[in-house]
Amino acid sequence: MRVLVLGATGFLGGHLTRLLRAERGILLRTAGRGPGADLHADLATVTVPGLAALLTAAAPDAVVNCAGAVGGGPRELSALNSRLPAVLCAALDRAAPGARLVHLGSAAEYGRVPHGERVREDAPAAPLGHYGASKLAGTLTVTASGADAVVLRVTNPVGAGAPEAGLPGRLAAALRRAAANGPGTVVRVGDLSAHRDFVDVRDVARAVHLALRAPGPLPGVVNIGSGEAVRVRELATALLAIAGSGGHLREEAGGGSARSGQVDWSCADVTRAATALGWRPRHSLTDSLTALWEESGQETAGADGNDKERTAGRAARAGGPGAGGPAAGPLVPRTPLAPPPAPAEEPV
Repeated sequence: MRVLVLGATGFLGGHLTRLLRAERGILLRTAGRGPGADLHADLATVTVPGLAALLTAAAPDAVVNCAGAVGGGPRELSALNSRLPAVLCAALDRAAPGARLVHLGSAAEYGRVPHGERVREDAPAAPLGHYGASKLAGTLTVTASGADAVVLRVTNPVGAGAPEAGLPGRLAAALRRAAANGPGTVVRVGDLSAHRDFVDVRDVARAVHLALRAPGPLPGVVNIGSGEAVRVRELATALLAIAGSGGHLREEAGGGSARSGQVDWSCADVTRAATALGWRPRHSLTDSLTALWEESGQETAGADGNDKERTAGRAARAGGPGAGGPAAGPLVPRTPLAPPPAPAEEPV
């Protein structure tokens, strides 16, 4: 099977490509503008003829669209989340009409979900903000295209390499910086009272793999999640325990993202994934958070094993222009015979 992956260098795409490369019988090619892409294209601006030419060169049996934007304004979000799926569907119709398309959607497309309920794929979609709306536009395009296509509507992926655009990755980075600052560092977080459905990124990659090989036709939309709602505070506390860094969380009302504050409950019904794909989640949240923490440690540890100094340097650089994450808290001086310093604070 020849498989083309768009967005292979992202969080989900990276895990997927590693899985597919380990599978016998799959010839994998990737497309994007990164230096490691097999086929080069700016997916935010590519045209139908340009993408059709790329598809002709790849001659795929299946295409996976992992490309997407989670931040930025309406223009940036729409370019990858709404426009690209439309261009891709038109290009597939022109150059590879028999290829299966697996498109990654988002549970943010649902908007508010009644507290205590698992949302099904046939529930009304009423996203609350540009991100969810742009993802829903992409989903509607794919499901209306007439192609052999399925949208995997992913909840909140977590695991090794989770980006700082999401709370798990942002919190892991802050805890690393807190470890560099020393015991007692306070990590300031927003409101953690919401419930979220966290799913391991490795389980998401496995769902894509199953969708590539499943006999068709497949349902238009399939939820991919753990099927369980966890209070975000529990995730933060569990990650803090895994880190064992001696930091402390300080929860501040009103400090979370506006999008998260609008949706206090998110939980997916994953029955369709089991029946259509034979998929069920395998990894626990503890597995996911452990993988996240161990991966972040590998990124910060130096060749000499002096993790603390390396992490401190990364913390200082994180506060520079264009860093993308929260500014690092001040390092606490360690002066002999001086009074104990007040705990440093690390925002999330």
